[in-house]
Amino acid sequence: MSCSGIARAGPIDVPVDSRTITAFAIGSPARVFDKLEFVGGITYSSNNALLGAVSSIRFRPDGTHFVAVLDTGHWLTGRIERDEGGALSGLADVRISPMLDAKGQESKVKYEVDAEGLALAEGKALVSYEQFHRIMAYPDPGFETSGPSGLLPLPYPTRELRSNRGFETLAMSPEHGPLGAVPVIVAERSLDDAGNMLAAILDGPMQGKFSVVRHDPYDVTDGAFLPNGDLLLLERRFRLSDGVGMRIRRIAADDIKPGAVVDGEVLLDADMSHQIDNMEGMDIVAMPDGDVHIIVVSDDNHSILQRNLMLEFRFAGLD
Repeated sequence: MSCSGIARAGPIDVPVDSRTITAFAIGSPARVFDKLEFVGGITYSSNNALLGAVSSIRFRPDGTHFVAVLDTGHWLTGRIERDEGGALSGLADVRISPMLDAKGQESKVKYEVDAEGLALAEGKALVSYEQFHRIMAYPDPGFETSGPSGLLPLPYPTRELRSNRGFETLAMSPEHGPLGAVPVIVAERSLDDAGNMLAAILDGPMQGKFSVVRHDPYDVTDGAFLPNGDLLLLERRFRLSDGVGMRIRRIAADDIKPGAVVDGEVLLDADMSHQIDNMEGMDIVAMPDGDVHIIVVSDDNHSILQRNLMLEFRFAGLD
């Protein structure tokens, strides 16, 4: 569903109502799930129909302010709020603005603005799009009111990319990791001849294609790098037998290189017995105390049957 027809040509303030989630497993006080510890979460909504359809989220270095993209062709910015115990309690200063084209105009065609992946690089915000497959660079700051400043070349011919299963993961590797500060992409379900997901390092001395083992029925919906350069992938499945599932997989930093076929351990595997929905976005936040937290968000598809969720986990497995 596209709401771009009701957007104004500039950022608008959006009121948000939030409700806290204190337990991840429904009806259970458990806090530890596989390799992660549940910190807390929120479900949020607004009387403004634009809020929803979150595809990817990235946090600023302060770990509080964020930038997200909506698959309706909009930017979402704001900050998280926490309670006295440090758990998520709500969203504040939320603003939504339409993505503009090279002429500074808002597109009314859903095919052109299906934003799925987001990476924040120095001085620019990179966005990957499905259907009309491309990766665009926007000025940062300034993306809310500016059209794209550049186009990144795709390492694969667009004919190899499925219309609605393109590069949902677009993440910046850490400066001090093996790859350096470069963008990395992973496709949702565009596959090579062996059935592995297409992926690539887009810049730097390690630039080149690689692939990620696909474990049916999971598809990759986002990814983010740990401080040591390991890549976490957020994956989603849907089966009529048991509904929606979510898992997070860890790919070792040293395995990511041109020509490689990578796989990794599962850090979290959750189903409808947990507080999940259509989980689409994920980022990693370095906390002031040195802990590493993982924040995942859902895409509600602007459906009354789905929820906007933001869930937070502590990862103690850095070694």
